[in-house]
Amino acid sequence: MKKWKIVLIAIAACAAAAAAILLGMYFYSSNTADEKPVIYLYPEEETEVSVRLDYDGELTATYPAYGDGWEVLAKPDGTLTNLADGKEYSYLFWEGESQTDYDFSEGFVVKGSDTAGFLQETLSRMGMTPREYNEMIVYWLPRMEQNPYNLISFQSEAYTDSARLAVSPEPDSVLRVFMAWKALDKPMEIPPQEIVPFEREGFTVVEWGGAEAGR
Repeated sequence: MKKWKIVLIAIAACAAAAAAILLGMYFYSSNTADEKPVIYLYPEEETEVSVRLDYDGELTATYPAYGDGWEVLAKPDGTLTNLADGKEYSYLFWEGESQTDYDFSEGFVVKGSDTAGFLQETLSRMGMTPREYNEMIVYWLPRMEQNPYNLISFQSEAYTDSARLAVSPEPDSVLRVFMAWKALDKPMEIPPQEIVPFEREGFTVVEWGGAEAGR
């Protein structure tokens, strides 16, 4: 084989390897679980609400039991009465396994010891209430604060396109916060993610969840 052909093959191989590394920096498949998405419902008056989840994966846990969907009586303070069993719940809970590729082309690199403060500030800026963001932080912090660094990216279409939510009656405002993250041994450079504040209007639905990417 001529030398120039060998050189071209080597260049192509290096380019392919570099592309694979670059892609791996920006996209991770969860390969495990979409963990603890919880759904809060805040109607303006006591209302019967139907909630359906169309998920590109397998549900592994729900509470209350999902069945063919959730049918609840929701109060303005977020209290839910499940019509199937007559019991009271604070929110609707689900978990599932999927192969969704989460996007890390933008995000934040945060010291493990700074994670609580970062999440308090950022989730508050997003428009979550203290009750909501504290429950999210309490769930995730034990797995994040001991890491040297955490790579954090709040997902949009990558999550909502794989976990489609249908609520009836239709809410006036919806906030779905899904945090994909990965532990790092050392910091890395990544473009910062823009945080857009959420305004609650009328019947409001809020959801939070997350995934440890590439675990």
